[in-house]
Amino acid sequence: METVVAFALFFTSLLVSLYNGVSLLYPLFLGLGCFTLVSLRRGYVVTDLLRMMGNGSKKSLIVIKIFVLIGIITAVWRACGTIPFIVYYGIAFMSAKYFILSAFLLSCVVSFLLGTSFGTVGTMGVVLIVLAKSGNVDINTAAGAIIAGAYFGDRCSPMSSSANLVAVLTNTKLYINITNMTKTSIIPFVLSIVGYIYLSYENPLAFYNSQIIDEIVNSFDISLFVLSPAVLILLLAAFRIDVKLSMSISILSGIGIALFVQHIPFFQLMKYITIGYSMEKNGFFAEIIQGGGLYSMLSVSLIVLISSAYAGIFQGTGLLRERFCLQPNVSSNA
Repeated sequence: METVVAFALFFTSLLVSLYNGVSLLYPLFLGLGCFTLVSLRRGYVVTDLLRMMGNGSKKSLIVIKIFVLIGIITAVWRACGTIPFIVYYGIAFMSAKYFILSAFLLSCVVSFLLGTSFGTVGTMGVVLIVLAKSGNVDINTAAGAIIAGAYFGDRCSPMSSSANLVAVLTNTKLYINITNMTKTSIIPFVLSIVGYIYLSYENPLAFYNSQIIDEIVNSFDISLFVLSPAVLILLLAAFRIDVKLSMSISILSGIGIALFVQHIPFFQLMKYITIGYSMEKNGFFAEIIQGGGLYSMLSVSLIVLISSAYAGIFQGTGLLRERFCLQPNVSSNA
């Protein structure tokens, strides 16, 4: 009965948190405390439970490392001009007649390169939504194309934290999983393109505001060289190089470009890497380009660690079984 109460309290707190827009960390900590108390009442001791949590959390360490690299790479790519380059030329070569399709494909590309759907929506997605509003394109249709592209690219990216987590938890190879996902996504991808072509005819872009392009040109050196961090990621992924090594090489190249091409002071760049990128100039693009950094990955890293600790407790104590037959004071056999 107490197990049922613990689960009910945990799921209720999750729903309340989601409804009120509160961080998931609070219900996760609450649930972890509840399941710990239930396990203590079943006869386990604190040291055993901590060991179980530790064993569960170990599986998430590879993902935490990916989160750290994602936090760094999203800040460095902003600072060195890689993301501004993609936004600039994405807008410049975008077809007004096929705006919805272009929004989907651009979101796919950016999400694949970054390995994060949220980062894609927060950068390229915001720009595309602004273009849609200024060009009299249906916002709901544009938003759907952007979100679909962001999730599609994220799921097929070797930098994706989700893909890396699945590979770790299932003891499978990352690139084999991505290959299999890519094969099964070909038909949905083609059908999506057909659908977005039709929707593009229904929602052509009437015009777009060139303010974003002007801001990028005035704030960054957008020569072809600043794209090299993204090109390196693609080349190394093609040769199936370990994703952590690929991202590290991309980060180092981006740091070099930020220092010697964009002329950002070293300590300023370290600040961007730690707490996120920000532009000193005012403007619309300055508002949407800010972000990234290690701090941005703190909350999600804690969520993954705590969730993995849950798995350790559930596996070690059997709280998820229908019948719990453990007798008290048998913690040494757990």
